Amino acid sequence: MSSDNTSISSVLASEKTVSVSGKSLSFLEGVAMIVGTNIGAGLLSIAYASRKAGFLPLMFWLVLVGVLTTITMLYVAESTLRTRAHLQLSGLAKRYVGGLGAWVMFFSVCINSIGALTAYMSGSGQLLQSLLGISPTLGSLLFFIPAVGVLYLGLKAIGRGEKFISIGMLVMLLTLVAATLLKDSTQMRHLLDGDWLFMVPLFNVVVFSFSAQYIVPEMARGFVDKPEQLPKAIIVGMVMIFVLLAVVPMSVIALNGLDNISDVVTIAWGQALGEWAFFSTNVFALCAILTSYWGLGGSFLTNIFDKFRLGNDEQPLRRFGVLLVVAIPPFVLAYSGLVSFVNALYFAGVFSGVILSIMPILILRGARKYGDRTPCWQCSWITHPLLQISIVLLYSASAVYAIASLLGYLPSGW
Repeated sequence: MSSDNTSISSVLASEKTVSVSGKSLSFLEGVAMIVGTNIGAGLLSIAYASRKAGFLPLMFWLVLVGVLTTITMLYVAESTLRTRAHLQLSGLAKRYVGGLGAWVMFFSVCINSIGALTAYMSGSGQLLQSLLGISPTLGSLLFFIPAVGVLYLGLKAIGRGEKFISIGMLVMLLTLVAATLLKDSTQMRHLLDGDWLFMVPLFNVVVFSFSAQYIVPEMARGFVDKPEQLPKAIIVGMVMIFVLLAVVPMSVIALNGLDNISDVVTIAWGQALGEWAFFSTNVFALCAILTSYWGLGGSFLTNIFDKFRLGNDEQPLRRFGVLLVVAIPPFVLAYSGLVSFVNALYFAGVFSGVILSIMPILILRGARKYGDRTPCWQCSWITHPLLQISIVLLYSASAVYAIASLLGYLPSGW
């Protein structure tokens, strides 16, 4: 732990935490926040990221990372249930780990969020260019307006938007998968292609695709009147995400093979199925990016309010100012030429994966020692020390691999 018992106690004694107000979410809205957050750039890029490794290595990581991410999310859930104040991850880290832990967590939130939002800006421009024949920059600008508008309206608007759009996306996705399976050119043998040598770099994109720890404190605000539903919503949402992350690349790879996958997967998917599907897949992709933008952007915004003690995040002028900090830099980075769609997700996954493997463990330990209430639900066997050590070692080893591949010592996977 980054500070001793005395320093933690002093933080608790001197803390003047701002309790951010929240609005009640239904169980379905809570599940939709997880699904909507994760059914974004990760889902759209994961098939392209696996084009060298193949589908079977991808499935291996989807199972393993999905389970481990859900476990760390449940750590965060118990920690929020032990805390009266509505704190974001950086606030929980400050209270239960110390000042250094808070800054590390906040930088993790920033890097993960900026990487993701940059990818969303880039991806939305490509999609609208393919649909409308306009420039990518104009396409991103058209996407930017509704994305930021709902984000400004707050938690309840985000929850409702996620719910309705996520239901529509699921229906659209099932239709596309069914059409893929019925198409004559679909060949399931493509799922056996690939090279396990390239499976390791795929790990970090899968980590990003599952990352929803940031959204748990935000969900806890909405479940304040029914906290026992928080862990249930997390588990249901993550199971749904696993199915989607498996079904989409399975369909695309079976239809196109590993050599014909675009970095925004729905573009190639739609072209292979026909004109109706080209329109449907790209509308689906835009909705997916939009809901993910709301989830991660909303979490990023409230983390800034929490970290810098800016008070109630519903103050119009202050919220607008912070929203500019959240929304403008990713738009600029997307067209700076410095980072590509998939690389933005890869390196966001590298950094945030390590932090999110370690910090929830430390936060939970601190919350069990210094929390100010007994929770209605607690993690059980999933807090076993051997499991926690395994989580830390796996994510840390992946980060070492990413650095080595960046320096050219190991295969990059791209």
